[in-house]
Amino acid sequence: MKDKITCHDSKDSKFEVAPDKLTFRPSVYGILIENGKILLSRQWDGYDFPGGGIDIDETIEEACKREFFEETGLKVEILQPIHCETSFFHPSHSIKHKDAYWNSLMIYFLVKKVGGKISTENFDEDEKRYANEAEWVELSRINEIKYFNSVDSVNIINESVLLIKAS
Repeated sequence: MKDKITCHDSKDSKFEVAPDKLTFRPSVYGILIENGKILLSRQWDGYDFPGGGIDIDETIEEACKREFFEETGLKVEILQPIHCETSFFHPSHSIKHKDAYWNSLMIYFLVKKVGGKISTENFDEDEKRYANEAEWVELSRINEIKYFNSVDSVNIINESVLLIKAS
């Protein structure tokens, strides 16, 4: 077993922690593309994909639908998985998780809108502090914007666009 694990936070600060301090936290994110735009969650001065942690009593699909709705106000249908990877993350921005260190398995799904309207009505207390209403971003701008996540967001978006074109 490793002596230390390097975790990062939303500002990409690094933290060395003992493995026994980590909690396993699977999470899911939705990729919604329509009319040459992608819907992204506005966070601080950047963007992330709508999504978050899976509750113990949920399937990955249920969690993705719930998280997407909470962060955007839109109801979605899960189409297919796009990407999966691990992130060792310290949610230092969170009130309720500020002392946590996560081994976060992140699963990304291509989704399709089936209802709702964009809103912030379902934000939790943490999200009310750092998130704003989700925004449609032109696909032509994906290389120019700042992302708040540890994945290659541009690559995930491009993979999603290719899958949509192939279907």
